[in-house]
Amino acid sequence: MNISQQRDASRPRARGTERSLARRAELIAIGRKLFADTSYDALSMDDIARQAHVAKGLIYYYFQSKRGYYLAIVQDSVNDLVTFAAGGLELPPVERVHRTIDGYLRYAEHNHAAYRTIVSGGVGFDTEVQAIRDGVREAIVLTIAEGAYGDREIAPVARMGLLGWVCGVEGAALDWIDRPELSRDTMRELLVRTLGGTMRAIEELDSGYPAPEPARRDA
Repeated sequence: MNISQQRDASRPRARGTERSLARRAELIAIGRKLFADTSYDALSMDDIARQAHVAKGLIYYYFQSKRGYYLAIVQDSVNDLVTFAAGGLELPPVERVHRTIDGYLRYAEHNHAAYRTIVSGGVGFDTEVQAIRDGVREAIVLTIAEGAYGDREIAPVARMGLLGWVCGVEGAALDWIDRPELSRDTMRELLVRTLGGTMRAIEELDSGYPAPEPARRDA
């Protein structure tokens, strides 16, 4: 199942009213917090209904199952993060890279529960959940690639280097929101500089992907 199909599966059946969409969004917001603090297997539908203060049948009505509910929560969180981090298309390439990193950190900083749900919560072994998480990583890689190289189609060495950097950012951001000892500005600059190091390594292995000038100045 591809990402588009997952999104379709996580959407409610046609209910036709703004009230039903608002209710669904409210349930997703509650679920973000529940699954951020408790593992997927540890929460039963009875637990979810009790903590959400709704009838269990209402969750089935919108999401058909606990797994459908969780997939909708993860996909909704991912959509928010990608939208928040991948904007700034009008900016020069290097500024867009800085904006992407800053947007990513801002999202993690102000949406702790949702960010934890995306990166580490719940059924990580589930292939559909993993595909959603892989999708957000790929979106960030492509955004960085377009900003740094002016092209979303990049060679394997460049893609793998950027993917490794993104995975490192996930772990660092998780620790940072739990222990915010660094300001967001300092955290952003740290990640920008480690990205510069990654880009210099990519250039050494594939000269077709020269590090942008700011990355060279960081050397």
